[in-house]
Order: sequence, then C-alpha cells, then structure tokens
Amino acid sequence: MSSHPSVAQRLGRVLERITRQSSRPSRNTDYGSLLLGRVGESPARRRVRIQTILTVFMVLANLIGIGVAVLLVVVVFPEPSAVQDVPVWVPAILAPAYAVSALLFGAWWIHVRTIRDLRWAIEGRTPTKADQRNTFLTPRRIADTHAVLWVMGAVLLTAIYGRHDPYFIPRLALAVPFCGLLVATSVYLFTEFALRPVAALALAAGHPPHRFAQGIMGRTMSVWAISSGLPMILFALTAMFSLIMRNMTQRQLEIAILIAAPSAAVVGFLLMWVSAWLTATPVRSVRDALKQVEEGDLDTHLVVFDGTELGELQRGFNSMVEGLRERERVRDLFSRHVGRDVAAAAEQHRPTLGGEERHVAVLFIDIVGSTRMVTSRPPIEVVELLNRFFAVIVEEVDRHRGMVNKFEGDAALAVFGAPVELQCAEDDVLAATRAIARRLRQEVPECPARIGVASGGVVAGNVGARERFEYTVIGEPVNEAARLAELARSEPSRALASAATVAAASEREQRFWRLGKPVKLRGYDERVQIATLIGGR
Repeated sequence: MSSHPSVAQRLGRVLERITRQSSRPSRNTDYGSLLLGRVGESPARRRVRIQTILTVFMVLANLIGIGVAVLLVVVVFPEPSAVQDVPVWVPAILAPAYAVSALLFGAWWIHVRTIRDLRWAIEGRTPTKADQRNTFLTPRRIADTHAVLWVMGAVLLTAIYGRHDPYFIPRLALAVPFCGLLVATSVYLFTEFALRPVAALALAAGHPPHRFAQGIMGRTMSVWAISSGLPMILFALTAMFSLIMRNMTQRQLEIAILIAAPSAAVVGFLLMWVSAWLTATPVRSVRDALKQVEEGDLDTHLVVFDGTELGELQRGFNSMVEGLRERERVRDLFSRHVGRDVAAAAEQHRPTLGGEERHVAVLFIDIVGSTRMVTSRPPIEVVELLNRFFAVIVEEVDRHRGMVNKFEGDAALAVFGAPVELQCAEDDVLAATRAIARRLRQEVPECPARIGVASGGVVAGNVGARERFEYTVIGEPVNEAARLAELARSEPSRALASAATVAAASEREQRFWRLGKPVKLRGYDERVQIATLIGGR
C-alpha cells in the first residue's frame, strides 16, 4: 500500500489549516470580500449565500441590459419608431413576454445546471477531476446561457420588426446582441466572484492538470473587446448604415452618438472595474500575507480561490511559507542539538573541519549516585528526573551566555567563550555555577550534583569526518573540570573551581569563592590549587 496521503487527506489538512487561520484575527478576508463569508462556513449556508449573490447579480445585469437595449432601439434611433410604427402587441406584449420568460427560464436552467455541477460542494465531499472541471467551467456555461437567450431574442425581434420595416433589421441585429454580450460578460465576471469559495475547495483538493479558467490576459482582452472595442465597431456601423440607407438626419446621428457614447463609456468602465478588482484582490491577499510573514507569522496560509495565474501565485506563496516553516523547524531542531550560537555560526559560514585556539571557561557537572538512582526507579521516572536536571543546566548556561556542548548520560559539559567570545568567561562560568548549584538544591533535590570549573586555552572547532562532525572544545581545561567534579563529591557545596579561574574573575565574583590548598587530581603529576564555593548544602 502506498505511503503517500490520499487526496481526501490532503484536502482535510489544507482545510484544517485554512480554518485555523481564519479563526484568528486577520487583516484580509479569506476570499477577498466580506460578501463571500469565511472558510469555516457550513456548506448549507455557503450554498444560500452563493445562490443569493448569483440571483441578485444576474437579475440586475439583465435588467440593466434590457434598459440599455431599449435606450439604443427606442431613444438613440427614434425613426422609425419601435413603439409607434409597429403593431401595439409587439412592444407591449411580445417583447416584455419574451424578456420575462427568458429571464425565468434562464434562472431555472442556470439553477439546475449549477446545482448539478456543484453538488459535491453542497454535499461536502471531495471533488473528482470531473467536479473540478465543472466548477471552473460553470461561469462560462452561465455566460453562454445568457448569450444564447439574448441572441434568440435578437433573432425573434429582428424577424418580427423587419417584416414591418426593413430599417429595423440593422438596428435590432446590432443593438440587442451587443447588450447580450455585455450582460454575458458581466455575468461571467460576477459568477467567478461568487464561486470563489467553491473554487477554493476545488483547488485545495489537488492541483488541476491544466488551467480551466481563462488567464488574466484573456480575461482583460475579452472585457476590453466587449466594453470598448465592440462599441467602437457599432458606432462605425451606425455611421455606415446612415450613409447607405440615409434614414437618419445629421442631427439625429449626432444625438445618437451623444447618447450612446456616454452609455458605452459607463458600461465599459464598470466592466473594466470589476475585471480589475477580480485581478487585484488575489494580489492584495498575497501582499497582506507577505506583511504577516515579514512580521514573523509563519502560520500564515492563503486560501487559493483564483483559477488564473493569480491562483498559481497564491499557491506559490503557500509553498514558500511551507518551506520557510520547514526551514525554521530544521533550524530550531539543529540549534537544540548543537546550540544556538553554533547554529548561527553554521548559517553564516560554511562549516569545515578544524578549529582555532580560544580562551574559554569550562563547566562539567554530573549526578552523584546516578547508579543507585537508575536501579531504584522506573526508567520513565529516571528520564523525567534527568530532563528536569538538564533543564536547569540549560537555562542557566544560556542565561550566562554559555553553550551546553554535550550531554553524556547523567553528565553535561558547558563551554563559555566559544563559539561566541566573551569579555570575561570566568565571571560567566562562576556565576552560572552558583545559580545551577542553588537551583538544583531547590528544584531537583533528588539529583545531587557535583560541579567542576576550569579555564584556559583550548582548540574549538568541528571534529569528526566530512559526513558527520560536531562542534566541541579540546584542551586541558576540559579534563581539569572533569577531575575537579570528581573531587567535589566530598565538598559541602559540591562545586570546585581552579584557583586560576577564580583569580581571573572580577572581585565581585571572587567573594563567593574560598581558596583551598593544592590537591593532586587524577591523571595529573603536579598539584592544582582549588577554590570552593562558599556555602553548605
């Protein structure tokens, strides 16, 4: 069985992420408009919302189209009169009856077809490839339905009016289809807008094999051709028919142009504005999301609701943020293993094998009686104790600008002065030792620990092989700190430091330590003078 997640699983994860994102305060809406609701809306409520928007937009678009058609046929071209020069039943009964029946039939047919194409979204199930295709073809199908009904109306009216006067033929054959194209274009744009929530679900189910919706270039050029190019052609045809048929006086032609030109300009402006708004909202969503990422919010997720190149831009943004989240997760994991300073240095410079001489201070700590603790407690309890023990060490070493270099069973090695150089590493290591000793007595009394501190010159760098290496320090202070920790078992404070380390510290830190007599450390030929942390258990 394949280990890859199914489409349903991917869709579930995406929806969970975008739902979580939508529940937080955001500077932008999920679909670019408050009219479309939010991601977490129920399918039933989303269906009512989309149907309401589509119905209102379609009715308004058709009423405006009818009004423009009446203006062109009756007012702009007054002779012959489309009202008085034909039988009264044509303008009073036939034309309104067809308009009402076409509007009702179109609304019913569009409702039935849309419900069938978008049933997967209404039922809340994962879309198939066919469902995806139907979703993105729905705006074009709705626009085509409007165009067909308007063309049928143009043919019907042109035939009836043309029987009474041939001069009606070019007027109706040009004006009515022109208005129908304007209505179909408007409906297409509004349907794309209203179906954004459904398009987002379809896109979240998987990347479509090809773009179903026309691209930005195609959308823009289509709107321009219908809103600007076509009116210019109609004006030219009007002038040509006036010259050929000589059915308009110069004054009538001038009045017709004065009325038609502003009307075409207003309609063209509205269509271009809607098209520009549909293009701008996805870009704005990406812009606002980029600001959130810039502010450090890597949980930002965009709802991909556009089927054009802008949807690919939104999807690319989500992929980018996913990569940033993965990079941040790896960086966090890396810094937890090697320390923040080492991770930062590795990011700035390519790590290589080898090292450099550094003056550092070293702290070595391990638990007294760890064997007895391990044998007398369940393993889970031992791990919990060790985690509490090491948590104190990590917090205090970090607070005093050191680095926990490694954990070894119940022991830990901390370095001060590498990879980040400190002004006085001895002050930091001694202050960290005091804080660790105090907190372990108070917070983890079950883990009595012994601490050894030493300082001096070491080689700090990456040790290992090219395929696997780690940052560490090698030198006498490391061994000396480990031996001092062994000796600290018998001390009341269980913390010993070399006298040289205390001597190199500031007077403020020296007052917490008492110099002792020289002692012989295991493995050393010469005696080493030590210093004891003042204070008992």
